[in-house]
Amino acid sequence: MAFDETKTEDFKVVGQRVKRPDGVDKVTGKAKFGADAVAPGMLFAAVVRSPHAHAGIVKIDTSKAEALGGVKGVVTRADFATGLTGGDLDVLENVMAGEKALYDGHAVAAVAATSQLIARDAAKLIEVEYEVLPHVTDVDMAMASDAPVIREGAADQSVPEGMHANVVRYHESGHGDIEAGFAEADLVVEDSFKTEATHQGYIEPHACLAQLGGDNKGELWCCTQGHWNVQKLCAAMLGLETSQLRVTASEIGGGFGGKTAVFIEPVALALSRKTNRPVKLVMSRSEVFRATGPTASTSMDIKIGMKKDGTITAGQGTFRLQGGAFPGAPMEFTAMCAFAPYNLQNVKQVGYDVMANRPKQAAYRAPGSPMAAFAVESVIDELCKKLGLDPIEVRLKNASKQGTKASFGPTWDRIGLVETLEAAQSHPHYSAPLKEGQGRGISCGFWFNHGGETSVTLALSEDGTAQLSVGTPDIGGSRASMAQMAAEELGIPYENIRTTIADTATLGYNEVSHGSRVTYASGLATIKAARSAVKILCARAAAKWGIDEDAVVWENGCAKPSGPNAGEFDPLPIDKLTRSMGRTGGPIVGHFEATPEGAGVSFATHIVDAEVDKETGQTKVVRYTVVQDAGKAINPAYVEGQFQGGAAQGIGWALNEEYIYGEDGRLQNSVFLDYRIPVASDLPMIDTVIVEVPNPGHPYGVRGVGETSICPPLAAIANAVSNAAGVRLKELPMSPPRILAALENQAKNG
Repeated sequence: MAFDETKTEDFKVVGQRVKRPDGVDKVTGKAKFGADAVAPGMLFAAVVRSPHAHAGIVKIDTSKAEALGGVKGVVTRADFATGLTGGDLDVLENVMAGEKALYDGHAVAAVAATSQLIARDAAKLIEVEYEVLPHVTDVDMAMASDAPVIREGAADQSVPEGMHANVVRYHESGHGDIEAGFAEADLVVEDSFKTEATHQGYIEPHACLAQLGGDNKGELWCCTQGHWNVQKLCAAMLGLETSQLRVTASEIGGGFGGKTAVFIEPVALALSRKTNRPVKLVMSRSEVFRATGPTASTSMDIKIGMKKDGTITAGQGTFRLQGGAFPGAPMEFTAMCAFAPYNLQNVKQVGYDVMANRPKQAAYRAPGSPMAAFAVESVIDELCKKLGLDPIEVRLKNASKQGTKASFGPTWDRIGLVETLEAAQSHPHYSAPLKEGQGRGISCGFWFNHGGETSVTLALSEDGTAQLSVGTPDIGGSRASMAQMAAEELGIPYENIRTTIADTATLGYNEVSHGSRVTYASGLATIKAARSAVKILCARAAAKWGIDEDAVVWENGCAKPSGPNAGEFDPLPIDKLTRSMGRTGGPIVGHFEATPEGAGVSFATHIVDAEVDKETGQTKVVRYTVVQDAGKAINPAYVEGQFQGGAAQGIGWALNEEYIYGEDGRLQNSVFLDYRIPVASDLPMIDTVIVEVPNPGHPYGVRGVGETSICPPLAAIANAVSNAAGVRLKELPMSPPRILAALENQAKNG
C-alpha cells in the first residue's frame, strides 16, 4: 500500500488533536498496570541475586528457606528447560544464572511465599557458595589482551582473527576510497569519545502475575512492549507448547525499549508450576537498575575530512560497544547511523560488540544511534568552527537526499533531512542572540524505522460503531492514532471506535512495539482492515440495490452509487448496513495480516542553547527546539510529545545519567536518588516543529517518530556545552567534574 496523495488531500479525523482514549482511566487511577494484577490464592516472589560481578556458583542450599513458614516453593536454574541454544540460551542464562553469575545483580534463585515479607526473608536464607572470579566492566579494558574472559566461545564468524574472546561480533560497511578522500581535504579532525550506559528510566518497574498448572497450560499478565515475544521466550524456557501460554499485556508505565525483553516472567511461571498457585513478582527499583537492560556504553574514534567550502571528503568511524555479559550490543546500528545524514563519497564504519560483566543491554529508543551522532556531529561542529563555517549550511551542503547512496549501502527513497535543516535554519531560535556564558549546538540524527509482523482485526457492531483489535501495546498513544485512521477510512466519528490491545490467544502474531513501527505497521494494517470492511459494506449495498459491486463507492460513512449510470439510490449510512448483518450475510469484519516492508527512515535536526558556569561546572539547557520529519502526523499532540520526550531523555543522558561501577564491579547508584534523571526544573520549554515529507511506503505517508527524537540530543547538547565552555567535551555525561577537568586540562596545555 504505497502513499496515495488522493487519499490525504482532505483528512477529516487524521491530523486532529483528539482526546486520548486512556486518559480518564489513567488520571483517575482506574488503569491497570503490571503490579495491579491479582488472583485468588496468589503467592509473592522474591529473587536472590549475585553480590559479585563475576563468580562461579559452587553450591546453592535452599533448605533453610524451604523450612520457613509460608514458603511454598523455590526455583533455581534446574527448574528450567534444558537443551536450549543460541539466543534462547542467552535469554535463559540472563533470567537465571547457571554455572556462573556474570554481573552484579544476576539472578541465581527465587522463592514464592504467602506474603512479600516472608518471600524476602526466605530469599535471605538461601545460601549460595561463590567462587569469585576476575571481572571487567569497561569496554576498552574488556578488549585488552589481559582482560578476563566473560564467556568462552561466544564469538560468531564475523570476528577477525586475533581479537580477544570478549569481542563477539564485528561489523564493517562503507564505500569509496577513504585515504583518497582524506587527501582531498583541507582539514582533517580525528578524535575519540566515550559514553556511559544509561537506563531508560521508566517509572513502572517490571511486574507480572503468572499462573501455570501441572497440565502446562498457563496465563501470564505483565507489563511489556511485546506479549507475543514474551509468550515465545517463556514457552521455550519452560518447555511449553507456545499456544498453551496465554499472555495479556497490561498498561505500561514507560518502556522506551527496556520492556522488549523478559527478566522475571519465566521465573514467576516456574514458581507457579512448582507451587500450583498464581505467583506475583514485582521488581524493586534497585533490581531494575542492577538486573535489567540499560544502553550499551561506548568508546568511539571518529575521523572526518572537509574542504574549505564545507564539503565533507571522507568520514571514518570505529565504534566499540559493550552490551553486558551477552552478545547483542547494537554496534551495527551505531556504525550504520553514524554518517547516514550525509552524502559521502568516501566512508567507512567499523563496529565491535564487546562483552563485559554488566547486565545484558536492552534497547533504548534508537539503540546505538544517539552515541554515533554524539561522536560524528561533535567532529563536524569542530570542523565548522576551525574553518569558520555555518553549521547548518555545512549540513545542508552535505545532506542526504532522495537518490543518495547511504553510508551503509541502500539508496534513499524520499526523505526529509533537508526540510528539517531548512526549517531549523529559518526558526527564530537559530538567529536569536546568546547571552554571556551561553553556547549553541546543532545536530542531525537518523533512525531506520521498522515494519515487522502485524495482525489487526476490525469488527463492526450493529449500531455502526467499530471495535479495533491490535497486537501492539500502546507505548506512545497508538490507540488514538489507530482509531483516527480507522475513523478516517470508515467515515465515522473517532469516538465511535474502541481500540483494544488483544492478548496472544485472540489475534495473530504481532512483533514487539519497537523500532518506531506501531503507527506505521499497525496503522497500515488498520487502514487495510478498514478498507476490507468497507468492501463488504459496499457489496451489501450493491446486493440491496441490485447493481454491481464496482458501481458502489464509500464516502463519508455511506455507500453511494458511483455515478448516474449506476442508478438513482439514496445513500446507505453505515448503521443501516450493519443493523441487520445476520440477515444480509453475517458479521462484518475486516482483517489484515502481513509483514509490511515500506517503513520510511526518519531524520531530525535539533537546536540547543546551553549555559555553563566555568567556576562550578554546572550546566543548564536554556532553550531547545526539535525539528523532525514525521511523514504525516496522525495526532500532532502525540507527535510533539514524542519529540519532547526524546529531547528530555537526551538532556539527562548528556548531562547527568550514567551507570557507576566500583572497583568491585558492583553498581553504586541503583536508585533514583543516586541515578539522576531530569526533573521539571532541569528542563526548558521544548519547542517542536513537525515536518511532513510523506513516506512512500504508507498510504497516509506515516513515518515512525518515537526513536529519531533521541538521536540528535547528545550531540546538540555537547556542541552547545562545548561552545559555551570553550573546550570540547568528549565524554558523557558532561557532569560538573568532567567539565571542570576539561577546563583545567585546557588551561594546563594552553
